[in-house]
Amino acid sequence: MTPCDAERQPDFGALVRMGQHLINQGMSAVVYCGSMGDWPLLSDEQRMEGVAALTAAGVPVIVGTGAQSPKRAAALAAHANKVGAGGLMLIPRVLSRGTSVAAQRAHFREILGAAPNLPAVIYNSPYYGFETKADLFFQLRREHPNLVGFKEFGGSASLKYAAEHIVGEDHQVSLLVGVDTQVFHGYVNCGAVGAITGIGNVLPREVLHLVDLCKQAAAGDAVARRRAGELEQALGMLSSFDEGVDLVLYYKHLMVLVGYPEYRLNFNVSDVLSASQAAYAQGQLELFQTWYQSWNS
Repeated sequence: MTPCDAERQPDFGALVRMGQHLINQGMSAVVYCGSMGDWPLLSDEQRMEGVAALTAAGVPVIVGTGAQSPKRAAALAAHANKVGAGGLMLIPRVLSRGTSVAAQRAHFREILGAAPNLPAVIYNSPYYGFETKADLFFQLRREHPNLVGFKEFGGSASLKYAAEHIVGEDHQVSLLVGVDTQVFHGYVNCGAVGAITGIGNVLPREVLHLVDLCKQAAAGDAVARRRAGELEQALGMLSSFDEGVDLVLYYKHLMVLVGYPEYRLNFNVSDVLSASQAAYAQGQLELFQTWYQSWNS
């Protein structure tokens, strides 16, 4: 997520500190800017500044390419390559011709071609109004071998489709769970090898614990399977915020509650949780923390 200063401008120093913290906690990389990073509210120049700051600090970063035109998305990809980012997360074209397969094919091609040496994953989400199916994915992969992964946000049925028709077709493709409520299903039932997490910003240690248990469960460990299910269920309400339109507001609020006041503000003054939403989130966080301490002792 992108922290704000008192003038509601990006605080890139705080961004870097959090990126370093997450890596130190055990995350393999950070994604910037995806939906959690508020990419639609930042200028391209601000987004590039954030990416450059993270890479200069040695934080492995996967760069989100969300944009309203292929040219802008390709420029973000080229910049990511120039400053030493670790990879790309390809976000579909939005607003203009977003439902056109031909337009999305051209959009993805331009991004992949702008940074041919960077590994890339396609971000599949119903919230962007377009679903990348296996035929389009493999057409792009044949032309651009740097397309190596598929991030699925769409839920259990969509993860199953990706497991059957994308990872099942090519085991070299990495499937990534893109929604926090489906980590167990993604790893255990669908062969996922990673997760791009929202609640992991707030509770990195606990989410990494869940992932570790899911990996063990996917290998057939019955005890790990039971414990992974218990942990995912306990995280359920906090994870469900990842599925809604207020996800950034919720997770910034939770970040403040766990000790990071730099996430108190959002870019728009009107972007705030209601008092009841804030109280509910706080109650769910406190409940989970109490449960986890007892469960993990």
